[in-house]
Amino acid sequence: MDFAVFRPELDKALAYSDGRKGGRPLFDLVLMFKILVIQTLNNLSDERTAYLINDRLSFMRFLGIGLSDRAPDAKTAWLFRKRLTQAGAIERLFDRFDAILRNAGYMPMSGQILDATLVAAPKQRNANAEKSDLRTGRIPED
Repeated sequence: MDFAVFRPELDKALAYSDGRKGGRPLFDLVLMFKILVIQTLNNLSDERTAYLINDRLSFMRFLGIGLSDRAPDAKTAWLFRKRLTQAGAIERLFDRFDAILRNAGYMPMSGQILDATLVAAPKQRNANAEKSDLRTGRIPED
């Protein structure tokens, strides 16, 4: 997916200054949106996301950062999400993200894990008479 399609809406929603007044350089807005995608699809907190970005090569590759590059911290991700929410753009961005995935044939699903572990269940050894007693509320003698 080309995440650059989200840049115009991110620029419009956030309207950061041009940086002439100084201050720390901003992280790329598309990079920050990709971090929100990682958080949403993996159901991660800001702190856990910041840790995993520095820990997992797959996250670094997805974000387009290298081992020696500076990655956003938890507070930066929180502030970015807060600004998008205040601008009313976060739902539109994720609706568009979901639509792009659906059009490509993917089903966007977050936080769903399937455990297919087989567990042996004890066999029920009640006779038919005992089963009917249980259904009527009586407790069998044995």
